[in-house]
Amino acid sequence: MVKQTITLGQLVHSRSGDKGNHVNIALICHKKEWLPLLQKTITPEILANWFEGWSNGPFEVFPVAGVGAVNCMIHNVLQGGGTVAKRLDAQGKAIGQVILDAEIVIDSKLAKEVGFLIPVSQ
Repeated sequence: MVKQTITLGQLVHSRSGDKGNHVNIALICHKKEWLPLLQKTITPEILANWFEGWSNGPFEVFPVAGVGAVNCMIHNVLQGGGTVAKRLDAQGKAIGQVILDAEIVIDSKLAKEVGFLIPVSQ
């Protein structure tokens, strides 16, 4: 498998928010056809890696095929929830935007199959 590294934001946009002590992150592909690439890339394991030191999980990823998205649940990450957390982003609204800068490794062959053109490095 030939792999390439891109930022998550090249593939998706996001929306996030709190569910008590948990954060819900929707990652929506810029093009619905790219969903297989997103599903192969975003796993509970990658979420655990990104949120290491913030949460011990569990971490869940659910497909939302109708809109070309995945819904991620990160449990126990908001220090008890918005009304008691001392974090600047106590409702988890910024988390979805911040992870768009995360680097992800994608399968170049699958990217081509779903019509995702890998951007040329700047």
